[in-house]
Amino acid sequence: MAVDTAGAARTSFDLKSAQLPVVAVALRTTDAAVLAADLAARLADDPGFFDNDPVLIDLAGVRDAAEPVDFAALTASLRALHTRPVAARGGSPEQMQAALAAGLVAAPEAAPARAAAAPAAPAREVVREVVREVEVPVEVPVAGPATVVVDKPLRSGQQVYARGGDLVVMAVVSFGAEVIADGNIHIYAPMRGRAIAGARGNTEARIFSTCLEPQLVSIAGIYRTTETELPENVRGKPAQVRLEGEKLLIEPL
Repeated sequence: MAVDTAGAARTSFDLKSAQLPVVAVALRTTDAAVLAADLAARLADDPGFFDNDPVLIDLAGVRDAAEPVDFAALTASLRALHTRPVAARGGSPEQMQAALAAGLVAAPEAAPARAAAAPAAPAREVVREVVREVEVPVEVPVAGPATVVVDKPLRSGQQVYARGGDLVVMAVVSFGAEVIADGNIHIYAPMRGRAIAGARGNTEARIFSTCLEPQLVSIAGIYRTTETELPENVRGKPAQVRLEGEKLLIEPL
């Protein structure tokens, strides 16, 4: 008696698209020794900052460099810092070929920040009110469906990602927890973990917290860690984080 194995094979797994947050390391030099020293110095005060996070190597800043990139040395330095280099992008054809030979995959080019920053037009409804028998249209914004609200504490190792919208957290974000949003992040509690807003390049995104004590804050790939202590007027106090050019500004609310 013949056994139909095709049906079982078709139901043993599903293929789905997926998007995962990665750390982008944007190179400013091709000197592997300088890169290794600077990476080690940056994380000297927080050696446990990375937890086998996937890393994308951004070559746009060295695309026209005459010297080749030593991907073997570079990936070894990144692995020593508990990261997992998985991809490269933005390099010259020769650089990308060398990256592929080193076992990295080619990632798509980053979308232009200006285009990515353009927010989607909010849905609106028209409410008509009668004033002295004259109809006056009043536009009232309707909350977008992409907003994610979290009302439970986030412990170390937990991660929440608001894809395509804003993230609102009503409880503490503990050290080691991670909140990510393509739009803004609002935290109405102590923020002690990592907050990554504008994850897909939205330079207009912001981070708001009623008690800012972050392990890391990042907007559109520009980040700041606890290596640099926050000023007294924002540390542990209501504050916002926004991007001005390529500089993160942290201001009291």
